[in-house]
Amino acid sequence: MATLFKQMTIAGVGLIGGSLAMVARREGLVGTIVGFGRTEANLDIARARGMIDSASRDPAQAAAGSDLLVLAVPILSMRATLEKMVDHLAPDAVVTDVGSVKGWVVRELEPLLKPSMSLVAVHPVAGRETTGARSADDALFRDHRVIVTPGPRSTEPALRSIEKLWAATGARVERMDPELHDALLARASHLPQILSSALAASLLDEHVGGLWAAEFGAGGLRDTTRLAASSWEMWRDIFVTNREALKAAMKLFAGTFEEFQRMIDAGDIDALQNLFERGRRMRERIK
Repeated sequence: MATLFKQMTIAGVGLIGGSLAMVARREGLVGTIVGFGRTEANLDIARARGMIDSASRDPAQAAAGSDLLVLAVPILSMRATLEKMVDHLAPDAVVTDVGSVKGWVVRELEPLLKPSMSLVAVHPVAGRETTGARSADDALFRDHRVIVTPGPRSTEPALRSIEKLWAATGARVERMDPELHDALLARASHLPQILSSALAASLLDEHVGGLWAAEFGAGGLRDTTRLAASSWEMWRDIFVTNREALKAAMKLFAGTFEEFQRMIDAGDIDALQNLFERGRRMRERIK
C-alpha cells in the first residue's frame, strides 16, 4: 500500500495510539513515526517495541514537520495538546483523534487549525482494560467498528487518507454525523459503564446479616461489574463532554427500571416476563 503520510506524530502512545502505530509501520503507510507522551518509561517501551522511530516529551519537537497528528490523549487534554503543537505541524497537516466523544472534539479543535489544515475526528470502537504501550496490539481493531465523523474542516482527501489508514487495521470503517455518534454511543457504550459502576458502588459496603453481599455473587456479578474497573481519567472526560446525550440515555434506562419496580411492587409476573423477554431479545441480537 502506498505511503499516506510522510510523518505521523502520535500524542499518547498507549493502547490505541500504539496499536495504530504498529499497523501504520507494518503496512508502510507512514514514513516516520514520532511519539509524544508524559512519561519517558512508556515512550521507551514504544521505541523498544518498534512502534515509533523517535520520541519527545516536548510538544513542539514532537510535532515538528508532521503532516499527520493523532491525538490519543484524554479528551479534555486534546485542545491544550493541539494548541502546543499546531504551529509546528506541516502547513497542510491532517489532525485526527481517537476519542469516544465526537461533537466536542469537532467544536473545540477546528477553530485551532491553520487555514490549510484538516480535522478528521475518529472513534475506534475497540479497547481493553489494560493501558500503555506495553498493551498495544496490531490486531486490536480487526473486525471492530471505526467511526469517522466529518466536520466543516474535513476535506475529502483528508477523509480518504484517514479511512485508508484505519481500513488497514482490519476494522469496519464508516462515516457518521458527530452528534448522531454521540447519541448512539451514549446509549450503547457510555450507559453500560454508568450502570456497571453504579451497581458496583451500591454493593461496595452492602452487608446482610453481617456478611458482605458481593462475596456471594458468581459470574453474573463479575461480568456485570467488569466495566467498573475502567480508568476514571477516560470516563471523567466522557461524562463532561457528552453530558446531554448521557442525560437522555440515563432517562431511557430509568424509565425501564421503573417498569421493573412497578411490576415487582404489583407482583405482576406476566408483565415482568414480557419485560424480561424484551431484554433477552435484545441480547440475542448482539451475539
